[in-house]
Amino acid sequence: MPVTDPKEILKGERLAISRALTQIENSTQEGYQLLEELFPHTGKAHLIGVTGAPGTGKSTLVNQLAYHYRRTEGGEKAPRLAVIAVDPTSPFSGGALLGDRVRMQDLAGDPGVFVRSMASRGSLGGLAAATANLVQVFDAAGYEIIIIETVGAGQAEVDIASLAHSTIVVEAPGLGDEIQTIKAGILEIADILVVNKSDKPGADHTLRALRSMLTLSQPRPEDIAHHGPAQQATQPTDDLPSSLWSTPVLPTISTIGEGFPELIAELANHLDYLKTSGEWQRREEKRLKNELEMLLRDTLRTRWENKISATKYQYTLDRVVTRKLTPWKAVQVLLEGAGL
Repeated sequence: MPVTDPKEILKGERLAISRALTQIENSTQEGYQLLEELFPHTGKAHLIGVTGAPGTGKSTLVNQLAYHYRRTEGGEKAPRLAVIAVDPTSPFSGGALLGDRVRMQDLAGDPGVFVRSMASRGSLGGLAAATANLVQVFDAAGYEIIIIETVGAGQAEVDIASLAHSTIVVEAPGLGDEIQTIKAGILEIADILVVNKSDKPGADHTLRALRSMLTLSQPRPEDIAHHGPAQQATQPTDDLPSSLWSTPVLPTISTIGEGFPELIAELANHLDYLKTSGEWQRREEKRLKNELEMLLRDTLRTRWENKISATKYQYTLDRVVTRKLTPWKAVQVLLEGAGL
């Protein structure tokens, strides 16, 4: 593969961007070098996560959301937009099962949209380890909005909140998982809740149920004002900014594009809230902290695997199985054996 010039990526050259994405997904040395040069040019894009249970119509919703972002009215300049679709991994090839062309038919030929499908590779919540790196490439290339759609892996989808500035949780009527939503912690990570397929029976019930749950789970403004410093003393600092945002519940019908101007308006409201409240900086710090810790774990594991022999590992494991060595002591032995 030809050497990729980072200057071409910064200028938004699609071929250069595509090559860079492939190099990064394949964990090549050139890919890592590109990230080093691109990182200082990142931190400007609005990262929107879209998650939810299987069957809620996330892919169709993302398609319509991107389409409406690009069809601005009143002479406004349409934002450049990238979509990272984290797909299930093929058990045979290890690659993404669904392709770019399958997902974004309405945006085919739009030079302001870049769609990339990538395999989840079995990672928790369907978020591939390389997703954060792909975000950096699009960010540096000048894409103002980056939408990350994750596979419908159920409760593990809570992971999306660590990567996105604004998290959309998609629900649908008739799935019977309002209670599952609470169990999964999805309600806590939703900046915007969307009831898709709202033309289906039971949509009104789902909307009412979710709004009722939010009313019970979110503190009232008068409570925050009344308790003031006392509440701050008992509530973790990280939780305070989020309590100032009231999560809206919006109906959409993705198949006909209904409800998307309202969804885009709420995303604009949330972005304004992030910038004016200081929450943007807090979430950026948290996102980069999570990325740093993930890279640290992966790097340490790779170094350990490269330094420890399979024979040594199996011998230590056998001693644990026969109760001659505790798991905690085994870890110490394996780390010392690898010189770590």
